[in-house]
Amino acid sequence: MPIDPQNTLLTVQAGLAQLSTLIVSYAFSAIGAVILLVVGYIVAGLAERSISAGLGHIHGFDATLRHFFSKIVRYAILILVTIMVLGQFGVQTASIIAAIGAIGLAIGLALQGTLQNIAAGIMLLALRPFRIGESVEVGSIAGSIEEIGLFATKLRTADGVYILAPNSTLWNQPVRNYTRNGVRRTDITLSIGSWNDIDRAQKTLLAIAAAERRVKRDPAPIAFIASLGESTVSIALRYWTSAADFFATQTDLTKRAKQEFDAEGISIPLPPPEAPAPEARRQ
Repeated sequence: MPIDPQNTLLTVQAGLAQLSTLIVSYAFSAIGAVILLVVGYIVAGLAERSISAGLGHIHGFDATLRHFFSKIVRYAILILVTIMVLGQFGVQTASIIAAIGAIGLAIGLALQGTLQNIAAGIMLLALRPFRIGESVEVGSIAGSIEEIGLFATKLRTADGVYILAPNSTLWNQPVRNYTRNGVRRTDITLSIGSWNDIDRAQKTLLAIAAAERRVKRDPAPIAFIASLGESTVSIALRYWTSAADFFATQTDLTKRAKQEFDAEGISIPLPPPEAPAPEARRQ
C-alpha cells in the first residue's frame, strides 16, 4: 500500500503539536513541583528550628525530647509537601494517603517492641525518674546513667561495665534512685565482746561521727545495740551523709571505728580456734 506523504505529514504535525502541549503542561507542573519542594524544604527547616527554640525556652524541658518533637514536625511537613508534589502530576493523593496509612500500620505491627521502647523513652524523659549522672537500680540493672535515648538508656556499673537497657524494661519496673534525694542514711556495725563497756563503745562511735565533717548534724547520728550474741554485742552507728560522699564516708568511718576501739581497749572477739583433727590428738 503506497504511503501518502500528505497524510504522513499531517500525522507528524499533529503528534508534534500534542507533544509540545504535553511538554508545556508538564514543564509548568515540573517547575511548580521544584518550587514547591524548595519552599517546603525551607519551611520544614524553619519549623524545626522554631519548635526546637520554643521548647528550649521551657525550663527543664529535656534536650532529647525537644530534638524528637522538632524532627517529627520537620518530617511531617516534608511528607505533606511530597504528597502535594505528586498531586501536581495528576497522582491521586487519596490513594497515596491510604497507602501511607497501610504502610504505617504494617510497620507499627512489625515494630511493636520498638514502639514500646519509644513510648517508654518519652515517658522517662517527661517524668524523669532518673537523670544523667544519677545512680539507680531497676530490677537486676544497677549503675550510673550516662545517656537517655528514645529507644534505650546507657548506664555504667560501679565496676565500669557498659549497659544498654531497653527503655521499656526500665519503665515497667520500680526505680531505686540513690542520688535523687541528695542524702543517704547508712549503718556501720561492729561486734565487740560482751564483757566490754557498751556505753563507752557507743560514745566512741558518736565521737567519731561528730568529728567527721561529711556526717550530717540533722538528723543527728545515733549509736545503738543492733543485736546480741552469746558472747558478742553488735554496736551500730547510724548517720546521714550526702549521696556523693556515701561510699567514702562509710569506708573511712569503719576504719576509724576499728582504730578507736583498739586504742580504747574495746576488744573485738576473735573467732574460736579450730579443734585439732583426730589424728593430731592421737599423736
